[in-house]
Amino acid sequence: MSKYTNNILWVDDEIDILKAHILFLESKQYHIVAATNGNDALDLIRQQHFDIILLDENMPGKSGLDIVYDIKKISPTLPIVMITKNEEEELMDKAIGRLVNDYLIKPVRPEQILLSIKKNIHRNQIVTQQTTNDYRNNFMAIEQLLAQATTHTQWVDIYKQLVNWDILLHQADNNMYDLLISQWKAANRAFAKYVKQNYLSWINNDINAPLLSHQIMPKYILPIVENQESVFLIVIDNLRYDQYKSVEAMMCDYFNIDNEYIYSSILPTTTQYARNAMFAALTPLQISKLYPSLWTDETDDDSKNENEAELVAMMLKRLRKSISFSYHKINNSDGIDKLITTLPNLRHNKLNICVLNFVDMMSHARTDSKMIRELASTKAAYRALAQTWFRHSSVHSLIKELARMKYTVILTTDHGATQVERPQKIIGNKDTSTNLRYKHGRMMSYNKKDVFEMTQPQQYQLPTPNLTSTFVFAQQNDFFAYPNNYNYYANYYRNTFQHGGISLEEMLLPLVTFSTK
Repeated sequence: MSKYTNNILWVDDEIDILKAHILFLESKQYHIVAATNGNDALDLIRQQHFDIILLDENMPGKSGLDIVYDIKKISPTLPIVMITKNEEEELMDKAIGRLVNDYLIKPVRPEQILLSIKKNIHRNQIVTQQTTNDYRNNFMAIEQLLAQATTHTQWVDIYKQLVNWDILLHQADNNMYDLLISQWKAANRAFAKYVKQNYLSWINNDINAPLLSHQIMPKYILPIVENQESVFLIVIDNLRYDQYKSVEAMMCDYFNIDNEYIYSSILPTTTQYARNAMFAALTPLQISKLYPSLWTDETDDDSKNENEAELVAMMLKRLRKSISFSYHKINNSDGIDKLITTLPNLRHNKLNICVLNFVDMMSHARTDSKMIRELASTKAAYRALAQTWFRHSSVHSLIKELARMKYTVILTTDHGATQVERPQKIIGNKDTSTNLRYKHGRMMSYNKKDVFEMTQPQQYQLPTPNLTSTFVFAQQNDFFAYPNNYNYYANYYRNTFQHGGISLEEMLLPLVTFSTK
């Protein structure tokens, strides 16, 4: 590792007996400035730049703890390492409360000091270098997995690794990120081929199929409900797995993770199809046949998911489950606040379902709003926006209250979204659906090699208003655009987050069970 040249202020009334420590640090190319009391230290901080302060706690006059506030007034971001003989927990709490960055107990070895310095002023450089080396070493292992992946479990492993590296490389502000983007695109190309080869058998109950949208209620959620006093199912519309990982730590402040599973959305990866299938425990074709009044065609003006509570009720009745439930669809913070006030009255239900539409609303706002586009211009920024919403909105209060009331919580979503880049031309009549990641209609014209085509949708458990209707799905980061005014729409939608098609981000979804601590 390259040598650093940094200014360190060491404040200790017994600085003379620390000569050996100072010589050790100087041998590591650090410049040490010494002070024997707090007032001299404050004068030095006003006069010159320091990268870190080593501060003795027990000194005549003002103690080290006493001058922390004064230091922060002069230089709010200056790291402070408190060094003391006192091991009392109360003192440690005070030091941390006053924004001390590290806390060392005397006697300290030179290597301890060096580690604290590196941790506080070289952390980003060290993390970036180590992350670069780790990803470079792992790159070929992921490539090998991509070449061999033939099962859902293998694809989940690949996806989790890519998400993990996406988070780590962005946190490290790493120049290897372009390589990861290239690998991610290769993964989505291979994943699209995997889905095209297997989806027909999956949707028709292949025993080797992954858990799909219409199966998670009877196979995953209801068995938990039957074995728990009261379960709260939170469905965050349009939540990607990487966004879930960004809020996982906040969930773990209040809950333990009992199980983390990755299931697969059905196609199309939209609320109308995937979430209705989830709550009905049926494929879209089965819903349209068994409950035609509860299925809304795409050409209808009605909301495409207004019958979810009825679908849950019909599902429980059909499966002969005597489970009391409540259903809540929430689009704003006032709705969450009202839900929180009713939580005591919901304890008698075995299952309470809460659908939160905030992330989906954010996704659509990002498409339509220039300001939101700027705030969420990349996957990392989009992830951070979801994290900020979770931390500072009423949903955080909901989570805390659910933990206080000892609810078991299941967190999931209906589909994810992917950032689109490449427009694909498609021609259709006026009845063709409007989604950018899939199209449904008659007499459509498109490049067959660039799409997943379903010329007989009912074989794929999809209802159609016409016998000649076809579904086509965009793959990887493609999106559909009509030839009319093509350049305008191609530029308008490029780099927006869309859903409905085939990608790791849209199809592989978190399904996580939490129990209270």
